[in-house]
Amino acid sequence: MHELKLMDVQKKYKDKEAVRKFNYTFTNGVYGLLGENGAGKTTFIKLLTRLYEPTEGEILLNGQNISTFCKEDYYKLFSIVFQDINIFSFSVKENVALDKKENIDEEKVWESLKKAGLDKKIAALPDGINTNLQKNLDEHGVILSGGEAQKLVFARSIYKDAPFCILDEPTSALDALAELHLYQQFDSILKNKTAIYISHRLSSTRFCNRILLFKEGEIVEMGTHDELIKLNGEYCNMFATQANYYNETKEN
Repeated sequence: MHELKLMDVQKKYKDKEAVRKFNYTFTNGVYGLLGENGAGKTTFIKLLTRLYEPTEGEILLNGQNISTFCKEDYYKLFSIVFQDINIFSFSVKENVALDKKENIDEEKVWESLKKAGLDKKIAALPDGINTNLQKNLDEHGVILSGGEAQKLVFARSIYKDAPFCILDEPTSALDALAELHLYQQFDSILKNKTAIYISHRLSSTRFCNRILLFKEGEIVEMGTHDELIKLNGEYCNMFATQANYYNETKEN
């Protein structure tokens, strides 16, 4: 088990505090990070992954300051799924494993695709996981849809099997049923891992073990979905607003 502990962590840009003095410990489980644009979520994630260094305070990995680790080794601890999807002009299996062909575990590739809900699509292709993607280098290369590309990137994260997963709107391009299927897989996918999930769809935060609501660089509410609904604060208002929006959309 890995533990990330933040102690009085602060990040400033000139005179502006992007993240105020922050104390929290992440262990196994799924954490939801919420907040409006500019609330500090992105800066916070970049601090955790060592893309930024804190202005003050320290971040400890299993009791050791992360600044003492080799960056290359530290980066290996994280699988990251961003909204901006990069599909490379290589085969499916190379896109999933991000490794040389001779080093790729094909059975693990198929298992990762299955968990991501993309195995049937790939199995139906003429060359399966050996099918080339994109048309830059192969005029017969396959172009995946937005939702399929997002599933492929998720399979890439599963294949890496890192102890920490950062999920930035990982289901934004999926329809409701595909999203539900992915959530139902989360327990097996993220077993014994720490996942930090960033989303604007509050319906998707219900599966999180802990929800952290950011505002102006600090946590203003924290708890499970049910706890925050009972609190009747900002999270509750945000959830009710989104629920009303979706209900109105369905009626129209």
